[in-house]
Amino acid sequence: MAGNGFLTREEVRDVYDIPVIALGLSLSAFLVVSYVLCVLFDLWLPAQAMNPVWSPLLPGFTWLTWPSFFLGLVEIFAYGWYVALVFGPLYNFFAAKFG
Repeated sequence: MAGNGFLTREEVRDVYDIPVIALGLSLSAFLVVSYVLCVLFDLWLPAQAMNPVWSPLLPGFTWLTWPSFFLGLVEIFAYGWYVALVFGPLYNFFAAKFG
């Protein structure tokens, strides 16, 4: 902290920066856990199944084969990284500019 009690521009940048790798891993892990829980829910309560919603969101996904399940895992993991790689730098840019 500068002697005047205010943060310098570099210190502000350090406070507001989102580490993109940590964001990508955490978002992807969150989405993978959610996907697995949704598949288990659909297997447990087929009348309430969400799998028709997944077809447009997960290209190549069909209900339910092992290859399709793993394809869904890969696609969900990739979606987490997509959000991190777009949102993280945008947030860091705007936080540095206006934070």
